Amino acid sequence: MTQAATSSAAAPQAPAHIAIIMDGNGRWAKARGLPRVAGHQRGAEAARIAVRSCGELGVKYLTLYAFSSENWKRPVAEVDDLMSLLRFYLRREIGSLAEQGVRLRFIGSRERLAPDIITEIERSEALTHANSGLTLVVALNYGSHEEIVQAARLLAEDVAKGALRPADIDEAMFAARLSTADIPNPDLLIRTSGEQRLSNFLLWQAAYSELVFLDTCWPDFSRESLDQAIREFHRRDRRFGATHG
Repeated sequence: MTQAATSSAAAPQAPAHIAIIMDGNGRWAKARGLPRVAGHQRGAEAARIAVRSCGELGVKYLTLYAFSSENWKRPVAEVDDLMSLLRFYLRREIGSLAEQGVRLRFIGSRERLAPDIITEIERSEALTHANSGLTLVVALNYGSHEEIVQAARLLAEDVAKGALRPADIDEAMFAARLSTADIPNPDLLIRTSGEQRLSNFLLWQAAYSELVFLDTCWPDFSRESLDQAIREFHRRDRRFGATHG
């Protein structure tokens, strides 16, 4: 029996929605005396492994934090490398994702993205729209603060137009204005590389997510890494603010 098969057999049932902060590409490359782009390239392979593994485990939603709204502060050359890698991934992988039954979704602002990248995003979403397998949500140029402000702005506009009373605003109404309105909140949120913070990722949605921090840098993320996080998830007692017994 192969190691992957053994790992799969040992893994408990996966949560419905897993979100991942894919951290550590640069550190992985630096530790090996390689340019940062090499870490991002290897990280793309780790993303393929995560998508394939989640599909095999029956995960319904996988959200990957690909590029934050703060990542524009990185050196121009690195941002250009990341965008080139995104182009390559979309053009090369979309056929494979479609064959796997994956539905591709993107959240985040598209304002600063190059026109050809926006075209590829729209094409990939349209091509996979009818798929009923794993929904892969890619957070690109995404920031949770900006998303929350935008939701508040939309509610304020409805109030200003007289279409809504302030007293009627509730959590469900606010959540319906988020970019994840039709996506369930993540059950499990994983961050790699040993850092233990959310970094402006799904702040509203992750209120009751189980957080698992792995020391593994993202390029070394494997099926076993995923199984390890899921096993830790099942050790947690999820009470959602209530008490048991």
